[in-house]
Amino acid sequence: MTKKQDYYETLGVSKDATDADLKKAFRHMARKYHPDVNQGNKESENKFKEVNEAFEVLRDPEKRAQYDQFGHAAFGQGMGGGGGGFRGFGGAGASFEDLFSNFGDIFNVFSGGRERKRSAARDGSDLRYDMEMTLEEAFKGCVKKKIKVPRFMQCKACGGNGADRKEGVKKCVRCNGAGEIRQVECHGEGEIPKKICSECRGAGRMRVERSIEVSIPKGAEEGMYLKVAGEGDAGIKGGESGDLYVAIHVKAHEIFERHGNDLFCKITIPLSMAIFGGDVKVPTIKGSADMKIPAGTQSHIVFRLKGQGMPQIHSSQTGDLLVKVTVEIPSGRGKSEQDMAEILKADGKAEVNKGFFEKMKEKFA
Repeated sequence: MTKKQDYYETLGVSKDATDADLKKAFRHMARKYHPDVNQGNKESENKFKEVNEAFEVLRDPEKRAQYDQFGHAAFGQGMGGGGGGFRGFGGAGASFEDLFSNFGDIFNVFSGGRERKRSAARDGSDLRYDMEMTLEEAFKGCVKKKIKVPRFMQCKACGGNGADRKEGVKKCVRCNGAGEIRQVECHGEGEIPKKICSECRGAGRMRVERSIEVSIPKGAEEGMYLKVAGEGDAGIKGGESGDLYVAIHVKAHEIFERHGNDLFCKITIPLSMAIFGGDVKVPTIKGSADMKIPAGTQSHIVFRLKGQGMPQIHSSQTGDLLVKVTVEIPSGRGKSEQDMAEILKADGKAEVNKGFFEKMKEKFA
């Protein structure tokens, strides 16, 4: 079985390529390999399918994130061969003109000069926002967390058509309102402003910083994405707004390690407690809990405290806390048996990291 080529290599872009970079690369590759341009060439047809498949994954933020993490394995067999499992952008069966009608006026050179009224509407781009939070914030969740996102919004002064509201628009004299002429196109609209809007300078959109409220679920974890529909860039000329994808980043904790919904920490107990057993307070994400140390406990054993881990997202279930115990052996050099017995009697209580409980009080105050 032939190994599938990396999607970024297929499109000839780097892994940090922007949405605009992807579209530009797809235009170039699709124009080169489309079956309408290479009729009867099976190799070009297969190459076009590969280009189309790669673009479909990388243009979608969720699919792209999965691909970046797991590669082709993220989609199982759904991507192989016939390209099943994806909503086709056009596929090899779509005509060259229909395929590129999604990309605007640059490809009307292939239209053969056929006059028709085109829609100038374009959907807005999706946006990504990286949100950093502490493990405690991920544990508790945030019903509403405000973030500020720079985005394109429809110009209020002109309503998005780029024309001065008083002057309005007029029919384009070059295309007679058709939206295109042979090899030259008036932005595909058929209409032009009599006078451009002074606020947006005819763009129909303005870049502003918008305050958005995002709900963070309890148990949020590193690498997850939260979709906020309609909060991406505004569309052009009546197109739909894109979506906002909030990428979650959880800071490393000074006490706990996270493994799925379970938490892991370490404590040290004195030799006397390991020999005779006893009770010890251990740190938890909520504060502290009592844990029983059985007599004869060996060093490096791991105890499990049920329900003391992280909550499972959108569920009532909770992970566990795993506590690794290290036994502290006192130095017996030069000591008699009687001296060692006295050491064991005077041996102190179990210890956790210095200042832990004070820090936890501050975090949950």
